[in-house]
Amino acid sequence: MINNLMYIELKTGYSDDGPAWIGYVKTSKSKKTIYFNDHAFQKNIGNYANYIDIENGDKYWISGLKKEESNRHWAGHGKIMIDRRAVNEYLFLIGEKVLPLNLFEVVDIEDRFPVKRVKELLNEKK
Repeated sequence: MINNLMYIELKTGYSDDGPAWIGYVKTSKSKKTIYFNDHAFQKNIGNYANYIDIENGDKYWISGLKKEESNRHWAGHGKIMIDRRAVNEYLFLIGEKVLPLNLFEVVDIEDRFPVKRVKELLNEKK
């Protein structure tokens, strides 16, 4: 698995204003499954979401980082929660020196990746 810093936004029930995070993810070798914050997401074809939560069916937008202060959709609002461990790397990647606290909330995100649970779920679906 590969560690990446990515943008994750919940779309189900929120449109462009859902809770959003920037944090470290793990991906499967094929990159079709992404693990973040005790959730597993698989690629999904849709208009406003590109991944679906394997366990509950919620739709998410997951992407790499934009080189600007906000990764939200232009119509979206609300602060993006960013993993405390990722702040310096994020600032380096976007070429900034200070995190604008009007756009971000610094939080602690645990590394909990439900790989075993997801494999069991996928085997049950077969």
